[in-house]
Amino acid sequence: MTERQATVKPGKMLVISGPSGSGKTTICKQLLQDPRVQFSVSATTRAPRPGEVDGRDYHFTSKERFREMIAQGAFIEHAEVFGNLYGTPRAPMEEALKQGRVYLLEIDVQGALQLKELGVPGVYVFIAPPDFDELRRRLVDRRTDAPDVIERRLRKSEDEFRERHRYDHIVINDELGRAVGEVRRLVGLD
Repeated sequence: MTERQATVKPGKMLVISGPSGSGKTTICKQLLQDPRVQFSVSATTRAPRPGEVDGRDYHFTSKERFREMIAQGAFIEHAEVFGNLYGTPRAPMEEALKQGRVYLLEIDVQGALQLKELGVPGVYVFIAPPDFDELRRRLVDRRTDAPDVIERRLRKSEDEFRERHRYDHIVINDELGRAVGEVRRLVGLD
């Protein structure tokens, strides 16, 4: 063991989730400006959206290959969401934690709770909108989804919101700078 290896403190996993439109992606982008934070790039079977890049936004793969990866134990968690498979690759997380970094996972509530139930250590943060009227406004203003998709997301948001008490922390995203600062403090990036 080298001297450097002996002095590196293990990193922390930061799990962020919340309803669609809560601002979790924007908060994650702010956190990633810190070089001590490494983003977990999830694998998915869904098709890339315009502007998404394989390996940066997601590892896009077929359902067949995804199922092979499940069988190989390549994911620390995986879930089906709206008919698509999503998973968190194990190897990059283990390497980042070994290097003393904060490993940032932005995953849905189902995946976060699966990790928590498995006893995977981390700081689990639920990002909540100020209220559901604001959430609806944010989803509409994004102009990325049809009205029926927005309604489906809002119904799912109500279910997700009921699970917030199972997280270590709840951060209300009513003002971005304050919310980012609170998450930074929770994971020890201050």
